Amino acid sequence: MAQTTYDVVVLGGGPGGYTTAIRAAQLGLRTAIIERDRLGGVCLNWGCIPTKALLRNAEVYQLVKSAADWGIIAENVRLDFPKVIKRSRGIADRISKGVEYLMKKNKIDTIGGIGRLLSADTIEVRSEGKETTTVKGRHLIIATGARPRPIPGVALDKKRIITSTEAMALPEQPGSIIIIGAGAIGIEFASFYNMIGTKVTVVEMMPTILPIEDKELTKALESSLKRQGIRILTESRVESAVAGNDNVTVTVQSGSGTQELTADVTLVAIGVQGNIENLGLESLGVKTERGHIVVDKRYCSSVPGVYGVGDVIGPPWLAHVASAEGVICVDGIAGKNPEPLDYSTIPGCTYCHPQLASVGFTEEVAVAEGYEVKVGRFPFRPLGKAVAVSETEGMVKLVFDAKYGELLGAHILGSEATELIAELVLAKKLEATGPDIFHTIHAHPTFGEAVMEAAAAAYGEAINI
Repeated sequence: MAQTTYDVVVLGGGPGGYTTAIRAAQLGLRTAIIERDRLGGVCLNWGCIPTKALLRNAEVYQLVKSAADWGIIAENVRLDFPKVIKRSRGIADRISKGVEYLMKKNKIDTIGGIGRLLSADTIEVRSEGKETTTVKGRHLIIATGARPRPIPGVALDKKRIITSTEAMALPEQPGSIIIIGAGAIGIEFASFYNMIGTKVTVVEMMPTILPIEDKELTKALESSLKRQGIRILTESRVESAVAGNDNVTVTVQSGSGTQELTADVTLVAIGVQGNIENLGLESLGVKTERGHIVVDKRYCSSVPGVYGVGDVIGPPWLAHVASAEGVICVDGIAGKNPEPLDYSTIPGCTYCHPQLASVGFTEEVAVAEGYEVKVGRFPFRPLGKAVAVSETEGMVKLVFDAKYGELLGAHILGSEATELIAELVLAKKLEATGPDIFHTIHAHPTFGEAVMEAAAAAYGEAINI
């Protein structure tokens, strides 16, 4: 039989890959997707989704422990750690199966195995125990994602010195953990493990946690995490980590000198790097740079017919960015002339407790870019809804261009921050001004009122403060 030639072949089944494949199928393009493991990629199986399940478990545990404050008597409350992990893994399994269903629904051929480009229209697929096959496509889209970045000189044994993958499926709860890196991944795991009773130490080489976020809010978050019992060492560099039989010794260098820390396990969470190795890119002439594929605004690589989307093309390493890039890429292939992605409207979310979310410029960056700014702040403390549900920590901070009133950046620390940010992403995309936001009626009582009040505060018109 003649070999099928697809219109689009997607290599990688994560959020970038499967979204790309679905959009291609919607546009009437005959589509195949190649995945070496499980559909959903790291995000659905070992990242975004299962970690949120773990964090929700920890939040519920904390809520039940404080039930007496709510007039509810709950005695002998304890955590069943294996069951917590089992619930998280079950959720990941369910959602991965949901992606499988979407492939079938959209008549996308799913091919299991490890793919390698032989040419600009052919991918070789190898799978253990099966004959090597080739898949041909007029357009090949690489969406192979990223993996945890190691620290030079620190050997990962995945038992005592672990990555985020092992951190969400440990066989038993560690009594103590050292987390190297205070980006979103490190802070989320710090929050989870601290809330369930593990002693947590975070080591970060930069002056603040979450270094790319607004300094005012990260300082407030750092203070909150410390009050919760997390030890945070900033401006500290890890020199070595050595695993023993029952613990790990981490040597840390800081301004005060060298110290040794010990814990049951150490999580390396200093970031990720693109999966560009062993894909045949070099032999094909696909240009790469600093560990990622170089693409243009339509996600075309240096080789016609070969594209890249998601983590494999570099930062920002976010699932929702990968999905958006995939849609634009395929729309371009289909001749729809899509609008390029505006990376200034990408929301960033950290799901610790309290949550932190942002979009656009921080105050510091806006000033450095030459803007004269108006800044509005509104704390959750006087907010009726926040008081009613005992979530008064945090604030909304909005940064506006003083000349035209346009929203330049939005930053939220507190309960539901990762949900509240959506309104401000839309406002920024539509070039809304401060008055546009605070003249928009927000329901009472809601957390969203803090957005309205923060915008009003920038213009000296806040009512409830």
